[in-house]
Amino acid sequence: MNLLFAAIAPVFVIILYIYCKDEYEKEPRILLLYNFLLGAIISVLITTTLYLGADSFFPLNDEYSIIQQFFKAFLIVAVIEEFSKYIIVRYFAQPHKEFNEPFDGIMYAVMVSMGFAATENIIYAIEGGYQVALMRAFTAVPAHATFAVLMGYFMGKAKFAKNSYKYNLLGLFLAVLFHGAYDFFLFIDFIPGIWIGAFVSLFIGLFLSSRAIKTHQKNSHFKV
Repeated sequence: MNLLFAAIAPVFVIILYIYCKDEYEKEPRILLLYNFLLGAIISVLITTTLYLGADSFFPLNDEYSIIQQFFKAFLIVAVIEEFSKYIIVRYFAQPHKEFNEPFDGIMYAVMVSMGFAATENIIYAIEGGYQVALMRAFTAVPAHATFAVLMGYFMGKAKFAKNSYKYNLLGLFLAVLFHGAYDFFLFIDFIPGIWIGAFVSLFIGLFLSSRAIKTHQKNSHFKV
């Protein structure tokens, strides 16, 4: 039970933080829960299915190949995981009537992403124990949140723009870009010290996410 708590605690800390940042018009909690559960179940199932297909068509057997690890990080892991989250936000959250201001893109994208991160974290914690759960609380979970904020920022803009598909795809692209960069530097850990690049990309993503949150707060339709 304590291990399960260690795995999901950072997820709910991030959810609470983003929820509090939604200052002017809170989303229905039941709808937030639905998005979380879709991320935890459906997004994970989509990811697993696509991973099985990718392994069949694009087997990567050289863990010391920078090119193969680049392909794995950006075009397999990042694309598959972010796409599985994107389609839930795009086809479940975004069309909903409660999605009525740009900040909602961030809120719903984070809920879906944290659902995904919760399932992923539980699996890793069961396999690796408390040390893995603690490490991921300060690395992988915030990283997933960062990718979600960047995606959600543009999906929030897309809801109220004429060229919505461009903003939606830009959000997906940025999530894939930062996710791929973060993973790539971790995948090529056979190069001494290269892992620092993962944290550089994470810090840049956190900075941009903070700016994105403040921008949508400032431009809220419900700000008095």
